[in-house]
Order: sequence, then structure tokens, then C-alpha cells
Amino acid sequence: MRKMSDSLAYRREGHRNILIITTKMQFKVIYVDETDSTNRWLRDYPAEGEAVVVVADYQTAGRGCGANKWESERGKNLTFSLLLHPELVPANEQFRITEWVSVALCETIEHYIYNKVEIKWPNDIYVENRKLCGILIENRLTGSCIKDSIIGIGLNVNQQTFRSDAPNPVSIRQLVGKDSDRDKLLADFLRQLGNVMELPDVSETYRQRLWRREGMHPFRDAEGEFCAKIAGVEADGHLVLEDSRGKERKYAFKEVEWILSFTN
Repeated sequence: MRKMSDSLAYRREGHRNILIITTKMQFKVIYVDETDSTNRWLRDYPAEGEAVVVVADYQTAGRGCGANKWESERGKNLTFSLLLHPELVPANEQFRITEWVSVALCETIEHYIYNKVEIKWPNDIYVENRKLCGILIENRLTGSCIKDSIIGIGLNVNQQTFRSDAPNPVSIRQLVGKDSDRDKLLADFLRQLGNVMELPDVSETYRQRLWRREGMHPFRDAEGEFCAKIAGVEADGHLVLEDSRGKERKYAFKEVEWILSFTN
């Protein structure tokens, strides 16, 4: 566990409950008590070029990728979405947004816990074999450019008990034995995201943080189970594996799944 070296200036604006955070970027942060989905909330928000964050104490229909649900106890965790306008990122390089967010989350969370924080390809945040955070990114394109990006994040912070059938959730509270300040955690993440977005090449940092980066591990694709090691991640986000016979296999998201182990 390390301390964040930089501080942030932030202020609430009365009953509107809006937080302005000044970093290398400026975010307009809006707090709502409840919504069905913070990603959906931002899709309907007239941002006009602003970088906007909406934070909900509770989501009635929070979801992960595909049909996955996200369990979050009211008022215990960080469930929020960011609206960014990365217009300089070409559409064919949109995986860079996944890299920015995943790396920034890892580097933020490591200041709150004692454990190593890693990225389960493409964008789940893991501590050992347990899922601490999920990310859902929706990019809207204009021609060959990204018009805007809505990034939904569910981070388990102070929840102590998980009751859904999710196989391996964990929270910061379970890892360190005490509650964390959710507002400060959000502010720290936004500052770190601004720093990471200025890195000349975040891709190597992303790859160095991959969960199960070393050694052979079990996977499953449409043809069945096999063992392989991670050979790389391409610029467009494809996962490249090398199986036990030395054959290279390449996958887009949802074309391959990890076979999880629950020993820590």
C-alpha cells in the first residue's frame, strides 16, 4: 500500500451535488442516488464536449459485458460512468481506451491495498484469482474517429458480503479490513487517468499487468478446452495465445474464456 503523492482540488456545488475535479483534465462529476444504469444515464446527457462522470449509490440494472449482472450493495461501492471525447484516437485504435482505464485503475487501487493488482484480459481488474472491478466501454464512432466514449466502472469498495452467483468477487474492505473513502478513491482514479492518458505508450504497461501473464493456463474456446500461454495482445485488442503444441491462436473478446482457479 502506497500513498498518493498528488492531491486534487475539488468542491461540491450546493444541492446540485456536483463535484469539479481539477487534474490535467477537468471532470464534471454528478452524484445521483439511484439509476438503472450510469452508462444509460450518460447516453442521455447533453455533455457538449465536457468530460462528465456520473456516480450512483445504487444501480437497479447495473451490468457487465454481455448479459452479465453486477452485484453492488447500496452505498457501499463505486458504480460510475465517464463520458470522454477522445477524438484524436482513431476508431481502429479504440483499444487504447481500455488500456488507459485498466492501467489507471490498477495504479490507483494499489495505493489502497497490499496486494498486486492485475488486468484479466481484456478489462477485468483482479487481485490474485478474485475480481475486484469490472469495466464496460461503449464507443460511439463518427467515420474513422471516436466521437465519444462511455466507460462504466463497478469497483467493489466497502461491501463485505456478496450474495449473487458470481464465482469470485472481492472488495477492498475484504482485503484490508477497513472501509475506504469512496469520494477520495474516485478523485484519485480520475487524477491517475489523466496521467496515464499522457503516457507515450501505455500498451507495454498494460501487457506487463496482465493476469496470468506467465506460464501455461487453461482456456476454453468453441472447439473445447486447451492449455496455452499469453503471447501478446495486439493493438486492436485481440488476445494472442500459444498453446501447448506451439500453435498460435488469436481471439477477439468473447471468443475465448479463462477456466478459473479459486486457489489464492
